[in-house]
Amino acid sequence: MTTPDHESPAPQPPASQYKDRVYRSSGGLAGGVLLLAIAGWLGIDAIVSGHGRTPWLALAALIFVVPLILAFTLRPAVQANAERLRIRNPFRIVVVPWSEVALLRSGYSNEVVVKSGSKYQLWAVPVSLRARKRAARQEARATADASGRGRRGRGGGVFGPGGLPGGTAVPEGPVRAESDKIMDELRELLETHERTGTAQGEVTVRWAYEIAGPALAGAVLLVILAATG
Repeated sequence: MTTPDHESPAPQPPASQYKDRVYRSSGGLAGGVLLLAIAGWLGIDAIVSGHGRTPWLALAALIFVVPLILAFTLRPAVQANAERLRIRNPFRIVVVPWSEVALLRSGYSNEVVVKSGSKYQLWAVPVSLRARKRAARQEARATADASGRGRRGRGGGVFGPGGLPGGTAVPEGPVRAESDKIMDELRELLETHERTGTAQGEVTVRWAYEIAGPALAGAVLLVILAATG
């Protein structure tokens, strides 16, 4: 008597080789935590120790202000993998497959331009002109140092593994601001994956009602309290 063969398990799809890269603004996170602490301290103190209409005004102000602080500081993020770019801005979530990206543009702000012509700003990757200027100064200083050491090295001296006297390595590539480095990484992902089959699809946009709803409710409550005061 033969025993039936065990059914082989269904083949599993291969796991993605590319995990999400998540980019957020460290300055925005720090500022958001600080603003939430200040708003919570002032608001709760007014609710607990205020008199008359003050607790209600403080409560309405908290309902209005806290979602806005969350929206503009802690919420923004950019997630990228081999299939798409997911942009979480203060009031919208935009998912853009790599096949629909026409351009990743950097100027006074970083933004993605899709093939339909729409533009979406990357709130989580803010441009810092000060950081760009600092990076340019560092690059100019490193270039000048390398040039001076190279001239001295031609007259004799000990060269390190980086090609400069004393073992100082030559900087690899230009010095870049942090936000520009992130945009370079996103452009590399675009070049690598824009033609792959898993990176096809349509651009989707979803409004963040979970942020807009409470903020609008707080604003309406403030208006009502102000009108009846």
